[in-house]
Amino acid sequence: MAQLPNSLEARDTAFQLHSYADARRQEETGALVIEKGEGIYVEDINGKRYIEGMAGLWSVAVGFGEKRLVDAAARQMEKLPYYHTFTYKSHGPSIELAEKLVEMAPVPMSKAYFTNSGSEANDTAIKLIWYRSNALGQPERKKIISRVRGYHGVTIASASLTGLPNNHRSFDLPLPQILHTTCPHYRTMKKDGESEADFAKRCAQDLEDLILAEGPETIAAFFAEPVMGAGGVVVPPDGYWEAVQPVLKKYDILFVADEVICGFGRTGNMFGTETYNLQPDMMTLSKALSSSYQPISALLINDTVYQPIADESHKIGVLGHGYTGSGHPVAAAVALENLKIIEERDLVGHVRAIAPTFQKRLAGLTENPLVIETRGIGLIGAAELSHEALAATPGALGAKTNAMFHDKGLISRNMLDAMAFCPPLIITEAQVNELFDIAEAGLKAVQESL
Repeated sequence: MAQLPNSLEARDTAFQLHSYADARRQEETGALVIEKGEGIYVEDINGKRYIEGMAGLWSVAVGFGEKRLVDAAARQMEKLPYYHTFTYKSHGPSIELAEKLVEMAPVPMSKAYFTNSGSEANDTAIKLIWYRSNALGQPERKKIISRVRGYHGVTIASASLTGLPNNHRSFDLPLPQILHTTCPHYRTMKKDGESEADFAKRCAQDLEDLILAEGPETIAAFFAEPVMGAGGVVVPPDGYWEAVQPVLKKYDILFVADEVICGFGRTGNMFGTETYNLQPDMMTLSKALSSSYQPISALLINDTVYQPIADESHKIGVLGHGYTGSGHPVAAAVALENLKIIEERDLVGHVRAIAPTFQKRLAGLTENPLVIETRGIGLIGAAELSHEALAATPGALGAKTNAMFHDKGLISRNMLDAMAFCPPLIITEAQVNELFDIAEAGLKAVQESL
């Protein structure tokens, strides 16, 4: 028998296939193996400490090592480590969390349905939208519109919603029922001489033109993040949502707000829906719902969506959909405690208080000639680099900068050449300055190396 590798890094390379990685490069370079975390910091197995500038995956709202969440998981694990919500069964944590989320929702919602990830929540939304169309006797109303550069997940259906090429290439995606409309990124998508206000109106017109070209009677729903996350932290231009929402109302098209990143305080309100005065029919939630201490997500639906679905399930005799881990009692208990922490510590108010410093320091990165634009709101932002500075393909400069940040003790994420920043909501003003001091030093080092 061949001798097994000894180190964690070697064992990882030997046995694990990674997400969003080049598998061949992974074989050569290995992985950064994180061992522990506390507050906004994580530490690798060699003892090096990093600011986790992405809150894991946009998600650890209350920081790492929060004992209240550990204790909540342990208590529930001892009491009822698992049960399900199939076939008229339930349990306390899922009931309490459903009630809590429906009450928290910024617009009227009727029911919560639990899944295990944002991808599954969006996938379930698509299935229920199709189910509803059939219930209403509108079998032709199945097409769904999302946006170029939008991100909604990686299941077959949710990856089709996602408007990023590498989520489609070699996967035979997107599905034919999924359409994409204009990305609301003013700098890259505007026409010559077009004002920001005119660009926002054109985005709405592009959406309406697509609806009319396809046939309004065939369009079931529109999916969108209040602020685009993994597509590069694209903040919509002023007037964008005011122009887009009436188009959806005009053609009776359901609006699904993907709050997976924006939800629970990130934009300076509990939900991005509040920040931009949205009126969605459905909302998908995950990530900061449990600060990612446990895998859990939720789909909220209003009564307009719920009633036809309920009628159809009664007609058929069952709603033939579900996940083994839906509303898992440990995950639900952790999510409930996490929401208590967010409310008790007024982390939404904290975001509003600290966001000016965060956004000022983010904007200050434009003093480096590599940075051509910064964009953000609340405690989320991105610095766009000019890939031409490296005279290489898009993404090369971002990867180089990301590696430099790592070397200096900051975990960011490059989406091609956009460097993202999305720290835990508990970050202090001093820590914000520490984060951007490292980012400035990293950018300077990259610039000097070119």
